[in-house]
Amino acid sequence: MSKGRLLTVGHSNRTDVEFVELLRHHGISAVADVRSQPYSQYLPHFNREPLKQLLSASEIAYVFMGEELGARRSESECYVDGQAKYELIAKTPAFHAGLERIRTGVSQHVIALMCAEKDPMTCHRAILVARALRRDLDIRHIISDEESESHDELDQRLLRRWNLDGQNLFLTRDELLQEAYKKQAAEIAFVEKESVPANHEGASDD
Repeated sequence: MSKGRLLTVGHSNRTDVEFVELLRHHGISAVADVRSQPYSQYLPHFNREPLKQLLSASEIAYVFMGEELGARRSESECYVDGQAKYELIAKTPAFHAGLERIRTGVSQHVIALMCAEKDPMTCHRAILVARALRRDLDIRHIISDEESESHDELDQRLLRRWNLDGQNLFLTRDELLQEAYKKQAAEIAFVEKESVPANHEGASDD
């Protein structure tokens, strides 16, 4: 039995027209918005309501899933010392319910998980959500009209990013990959402002 298909995309700094054209180019019929806070100060056409109207006019379905699959959580148990921990988010009932909605939805739509960052490696849509779905679905991350990468290709890029792609006498590839995901999550996960030390440069706030 073949796997279902799932795409991911970051709106980045595209115009509304460019974004719709990108979705159409990749055959997307539904967008699952996984931003915890679906608003953009500098790109208001990506705010939740304008985006929903834009996609509806283009006959693309829109569903907000930031409460289930977002990286800024309301559950206090998802934080350690003020930083969101992806491994804890992945254990919550809401997150599991969101994953199940996606698994069900791919049988009816070509779905793209949408967040803000262009590069999926710097976004929780890949490091948290897609990672949790990879065994069930065939996942590709959209970079541009002509460029995308499989989740396996993202894994390899992640290993290179953390210099873990060489031979290792003591760790398997899966163990190395687990370490790479852990390091990447620590770098990009949301940190509550009151907990940010003075020399902290900030992290992804999707």
